[in-house]
Amino acid sequence: MLPTDIKAAARAAAFARRKEAFAARTPGDGRRLSEVLDGFRGRVLAGYMPMRTEIDCLPAMEAHLAAGQGGRVCVPVIPGPAQALHFHEWTPGTPMAAGAFGALIPEGGAELVPSVLIVPLLAFDRRGFRLGYGGGFYDRTLEGLRARGPVTAVGFAFAAQEVAEVPTEPTDQRLDLIVTEAGIIRPEAGA
Repeated sequence: MLPTDIKAAARAAAFARRKEAFAARTPGDGRRLSEVLDGFRGRVLAGYMPMRTEIDCLPAMEAHLAAGQGGRVCVPVIPGPAQALHFHEWTPGTPMAAGAFGALIPEGGAELVPSVLIVPLLAFDRRGFRLGYGGGFYDRTLEGLRARGPVTAVGFAFAAQEVAEVPTEPTDQRLDLIVTEAGIIRPEAGA
């Protein structure tokens, strides 16, 4: 099988697992994410607007803003194919519009550079690799941000999205932490 075929098969299986986990979700599934983000107060946090069966990070984004200390929140905007993401400021009252792939994006707002990113995913492994949707947007973005300075990438998922090993390519960027409703995973460097 070609690497693209392997990833396509992995994505199909991962979508099915995530759909089942989403159906069984509880209101407190995002609690651990808010607890983890307490350690990043005052920093610019990039979250995401959950779509379809993604685990909901909005309560954690709102808690980051409510904590004060100058913390700001932004969400990704896709500027075009094969490009790094841009991030526009978000608050709970921000007017939103449909963006690329149907994701909601701020109608306006300042462009921010995050130092902490909550990253959506289809599957993850304990090495810190994630399987995304296949556009490479987060990999390009993390590579660029990390070249400029320290950045923390936090994968947010249901525990059922864990797999033994995510198929990887040289351009794939590792997550620094993975937060699920069941716990926090700290990938080992060099694993």
